[in-house]
Amino acid sequence: MRGYLALVLHSHLPFVRHPEAERFLEENWLYEAITETYLPLLAVFERLERDGVPFRLTLSVSPSLAEMLGDPLLQSRYLSHLERLQELAEREVNRTWGDARLSGLARMYLERFRACREAYEGKYQRNLLAALAGLEQRGHLELITSCASHSFLPTLSLVPHAVRSQVAVAVRSHIRHFGGYPRGFWLPECGYYPGVEEFLREQDLHYTFLETHGLLYADRRPRYGVYAPVACPNKVAVFGRDPDSARAVWSSEEGYPGDPVYREFYRDIGFELPLEDLGPFLYDGGLRAHTGIKYWAITAAEGDKAPYQREAALKKCEEHAEQFVRDRLHQAERLRPHMDRPPLIVCPYDAELFGHWWFEGPEWIEALLRRLARSAEKLRMVTASDYLEAHSELQVLQPCFSSWGNKGYAEVWLESSNDWIYRHLHKQAERMQDLARRFPNEKGLRRRALNQAFRELLLAQASDWAFIMKTGTTVPYAVKRTREHIHNFTRIFETVMENEIEQEWLLGLEARNNIFPEIDYRLFGKAST
Repeated sequence: MRGYLALVLHSHLPFVRHPEAERFLEENWLYEAITETYLPLLAVFERLERDGVPFRLTLSVSPSLAEMLGDPLLQSRYLSHLERLQELAEREVNRTWGDARLSGLARMYLERFRACREAYEGKYQRNLLAALAGLEQRGHLELITSCASHSFLPTLSLVPHAVRSQVAVAVRSHIRHFGGYPRGFWLPECGYYPGVEEFLREQDLHYTFLETHGLLYADRRPRYGVYAPVACPNKVAVFGRDPDSARAVWSSEEGYPGDPVYREFYRDIGFELPLEDLGPFLYDGGLRAHTGIKYWAITAAEGDKAPYQREAALKKCEEHAEQFVRDRLHQAERLRPHMDRPPLIVCPYDAELFGHWWFEGPEWIEALLRRLARSAEKLRMVTASDYLEAHSELQVLQPCFSSWGNKGYAEVWLESSNDWIYRHLHKQAERMQDLARRFPNEKGLRRRALNQAFRELLLAQASDWAFIMKTGTTVPYAVKRTREHIHNFTRIFETVMENEIEQEWLLGLEARNNIFPEIDYRLFGKAST
């Protein structure tokens, strides 16, 4: 055998749930991901299982995403979203009738939306988490968790109890949703700082993943680079990302998703058709949104876009999967003579890349896994746990501060557009610790208020808000969410301290921001000991 390959998919979305509105634009983030990524990937895994193709990969499901996937309100709203998509696609079939370039694509989208509804409501009974748990039980997936609200932990390192609570709540959420204890932990944005592994060890988490330079710039030279994990001084294992396989998929210049035959993400009928043609998909005030119906290929950098050709794109997927496996085999062959064990090539990606951003991504995953199964004698698919069971002796060293964000450190989440949030987050964490110590065993209304304060703190700490402020996408929403959670926490803190809890207001807040229904504020007190 030449080597191992570990495919790691990290799935995450921020907690967005607005029961106060009949429809809310940002809830579309979840609906788009279910339609374009999660359901297609489940279909891929089930086809492989049906065909007897062995496969093994790691899937990280962030707690905030798991909470939304399991929420009855969002489940019901997703079905309403699919109904609107079906109606829109039916209109498109009629509108494009006789257009040889577009009519077949319109029918394709209608069939996809119908299939999504049948799978979601029929096969899965709205419960995608159970489907994932079943794949883990049958040996195909290893499910791991991430921070409770996907906080970028280096920015919380000054308040260790905040870091500890993010990890502790995440583990409990994972057990509740999937029924098993996670062995690994995905650090959001691969955000690592020396010492964070102590909080993983406290929760009996065995391993995590880092960006390449997190290992290469460690306090000692890693003997095998990123092609074997290392152990932190406390024995938590760290796996480094392979840069070559990362470029093949992520690079905007070299990566497969930029191939001209693939579907163009940014040409969506939601922004191109006249308002009267969009009918039920418009939001109040004629607000446009992505529909997922896109007719054009990436084509060349300049000039008009060519119509999307589905068969050509699927053929290209096969070619790219074959190239990926061939390149990894050559990579392992070059490395093997220099190592006392088969090299491990770690390939972590955001799950939402596959299907949402890269429309053909799930088909590429399927083609890749089928080829890897045929090449198993040379390149074996493993999870991190599989590898550690086979190779328990690891070099001990201290990794360095790193992330997989732009420029490799914290610039995305800590710069002039978003640095104002951290004085509030740090102060609130200190106040939460004070509350947990002052009221160690409350019941009734005060306990509910303390639990909600904990929820608001976690929601304010989500890395997504700082990321959006930096990238300049839906900035008003990110700022609004951050300020709301800061305000909610402060109001609860003050009313609890003054023993003047506003029951009606608290009830509304509990109904709206209902993440982690079994949360226990006393966990924060334990986290600070």
